[in-house]
Amino acid sequence: MKITTKQITTTAVLLAICIVSQFFKNTSVYITGPIINACLIIAALGAGMACGIILSVITPVTSFLITGSPIMSAIPAIIPCVMIGNIILAVAVSLIAKKIKGNAGLIAGMAAGSIVKALFMGVVIALVLIPSLLPEAMVPKMAVFQTTFSVTQLITAVIGSVLAFIIWIPLKKVIAEQN
Repeated sequence: MKITTKQITTTAVLLAICIVSQFFKNTSVYITGPIINACLIIAALGAGMACGIILSVITPVTSFLITGSPIMSAIPAIIPCVMIGNIILAVAVSLIAKKIKGNAGLIAGMAAGSIVKALFMGVVIALVLIPSLLPEAMVPKMAVFQTTFSVTQLITAVIGSVLAFIIWIPLKKVIAEQN
C-alpha cells in the first residue's frame, strides 16, 4: 500500500490540530478528547484507514509528552491500550462507512467505533490494568482513573463523532470535487 503526499499532508494537518488541542487537556478532557476523536475519524475517512491508524498511534504519545499524565507515568501499559482503542474507532468507522453507504453507514461506524473503543478501554484499562498496577499512593483516585478510561472515553468518542460528522458532510464534497 502506497501512501500519497496528499494523505501525508492531511494526516500531518490533523496531527497538528490534535497536538494543539492537547495543550488544553489539563483544562478539560471534554475539549481535547472530542477533537482528537474527530481528527481520527476524519483521517480514516479522508486520508484512508492507514492514516487513521497512524494518527491513532501517534496521538497518545504526543499527549503523554505534552501533558505528562501521572496515571500514564505510573502505568505505561496504558499508552498502547489507548492506541488500540483509537485504532478500533478509526477502523470501525472506515470499514462500516465503506460497507454501508451514505450517512447511515457513517453514523453506524461512529456509534460502533465509539462503543467498542470505550468497552475495550473500560475492560482492559479500567478493570484490569488500573486495579492491578496502580501505585498505593494513587489508590484514592482509582475511581476517577477508571471513569476516565471508560465512561469518559465513550462520551468523548460520541462527541468527537458528532463533530466529525458535521465536518465530514461538507468536507467529502470538497474532496470529491478535487478528485
